[in-house]
Amino acid sequence: MLVLYCKRGMDIPVGKLGNFTFARGWYLYVGSAFGPGGVAARCRHHRQVSTHPRWHIDYLRAVCDLREVWFTHDPVPREHLWAKRLASKLKLQSPVHGFGASDCGCGSHLFFSAVKPNGKRFLALASRKYPAELPVYCEFV
Repeated sequence: MLVLYCKRGMDIPVGKLGNFTFARGWYLYVGSAFGPGGVAARCRHHRQVSTHPRWHIDYLRAVCDLREVWFTHDPVPREHLWAKRLASKLKLQSPVHGFGASDCGCGSHLFFSAVKPNGKRFLALASRKYPAELPVYCEFV
């Protein structure tokens, strides 16, 4: 999961989804890293601003600062479960329907918080409710 901070509100084009207004604040993006190179390669990609955006998050990443990456090396895909937790347990709202979720049935993989997300709270929720998951790590960027 990427934790981004947008210093000011702005209108941003997001690929085929269209233009959206993003408020100042914190954004959490849930994705997977099962492609070549795994978590390390995906983190390398997101640390840089993409000159040729491929994923929805690349458009937001171009104007927001990446602050933290929360991840696990669990071989079981957890992105959909994590998206549901952010919406239901942490009560975070999604600013753009379909963001990062064009290939699944989730409403969105992007969530907004006016205050900095509490990584410890999310980690406790993850390990308490689903103990079969491997540990979740937080890397500060």
